[in-house]
Amino acid sequence: MKCRFCEKELKNVFLDLVNSPPSNSLLTREQLNEPEIFYTLKTFVCDNCFLVQNDEYVKPENIFNNNYSYFSSFSTTWLEHCKKYCDMVVEKFKLNKDSFIAEIASNDGHLLKFFKNKGIEVLGIEPSGNVAEVALKNGINTIVDFFNTDFLKKNKIKKADLIIANNVLAHVPNVNDFIIALKYLLKEEGLITIEFPHLLKLIRFNQFDTIYHEHYSYFSLFTVKKMFEDKGLEIFDVQEIGVHGGSLRIFVKKKENKYFKVKKNVKNLLDYEIKNRINDINYYLSFQDKIIDIKNKFLNFLIQEKLKNKKIVAYGAAAKGNTLLNYCGVKEDLIEFVVDASPYKQGKYLPGSHIPVVNESKIRDVNPDYVIILPWNIKDEIMTQLSYIREWGGKFVTAIPGLEVLS
Repeated sequence: MKCRFCEKELKNVFLDLVNSPPSNSLLTREQLNEPEIFYTLKTFVCDNCFLVQNDEYVKPENIFNNNYSYFSSFSTTWLEHCKKYCDMVVEKFKLNKDSFIAEIASNDGHLLKFFKNKGIEVLGIEPSGNVAEVALKNGINTIVDFFNTDFLKKNKIKKADLIIANNVLAHVPNVNDFIIALKYLLKEEGLITIEFPHLLKLIRFNQFDTIYHEHYSYFSLFTVKKMFEDKGLEIFDVQEIGVHGGSLRIFVKKKENKYFKVKKNVKNLLDYEIKNRINDINYYLSFQDKIIDIKNKFLNFLIQEKLKNKKIVAYGAAAKGNTLLNYCGVKEDLIEFVVDASPYKQGKYLPGSHIPVVNESKIRDVNPDYVIILPWNIKDEIMTQLSYIREWGGKFVTAIPGLEVLS
């Protein structure tokens, strides 16, 4: 396997999670009796550019299809984040009714709706047909396709004042082509904003559950800066944001664009990463041992509490939860069911573990002793929503960054 950015042969394993089915491929009851495909899930780090990456074990078209189950508008925390971003970027960059905004991987159009409500022309580009259909029903102009240079050859799209690419860079196998396509779509004086989970946070807080097949790469500012500069683009600003356990929002322009000046905080964050050894291959090679320890402690907790006849359920049929459960080998005998707010997931079963996904009302039916919060990045939202479990002495549990029981 070669690095998908610099093409150097990869030889250093960052994390080996053995194997797993695709994390968003929820199953119907009928599919439980059919064979289920598990793919290798091994992550490497390049000792030249320090890009952390999976091989392309599962093709994007087999993940982002008409059965894709992730609809991001079901999280109130995420919707609040999107609204704040919209208000910020419109004011900061003086976007108006003459502006044109394109969003890559626009999901169900929840973010673009905030811009459309301000009278700004928008276009969503979303590969999952069932998700895009919801956006279209909500009046968001959306093209169903993968974004790359071939897409731009097939579709006549005017140059954008703002291109938004939130949590999509990790989903792209051919990152070089993707960045070239971004540059082509961008106006000379336009800008791109991109959000992605920060690799430094992933390592520091043991966020290994964000590693799954639809995430092909994991980024630091150090590496992303190299990737964009290689294609004639420049990061002129960066913000650290709290979503997804700690992410970066980068602001990108064409290198020849003199309107946006490069801010000092780009260098400051880059220096901080280097100080924390982001460009030292040895920094990456001890991650596996930390994750094995998390697995052992989580499994021990579940087994010990089940031996005491405690009732254990989970909340959030999220991809990250499926990585955790499948790596730890957890099944329905340890966690009875998982609750999820999305009606698109209810009535189905988690891939690999086959734990049923149910409506929240099921919690009051069984009065569980513990609720495992799988999407730990929105644990405050979930603990507020399910605060009533304290009526019978129920407690919340998170496994990452380490096992914690929260009363």
